[in-house]
Amino acid sequence: MNKNRKIFIIASIVFIAIVVFFAVDMARRTTAPWNKKKQIVRAFDVAAPSDSIAIDTTRR
Repeated sequence: MNKNRKIFIIASIVFIAIVVFFAVDMARRTTAPWNKKKQIVRAFDVAAPSDSIAIDTTRR
């Protein structure tokens, strides 16, 4: 294997690793279209019984 081929293989592996890293990062930060409605409901559902802020423990 000559020097140019080694440089090409190393450069291509680095490029593919960078592309995979950005693809995984973007996939983690986005919400799937079928989950957007559920996410909005969870964000604005204040009266949920599991919400610890909605339950006032100091009142009797």
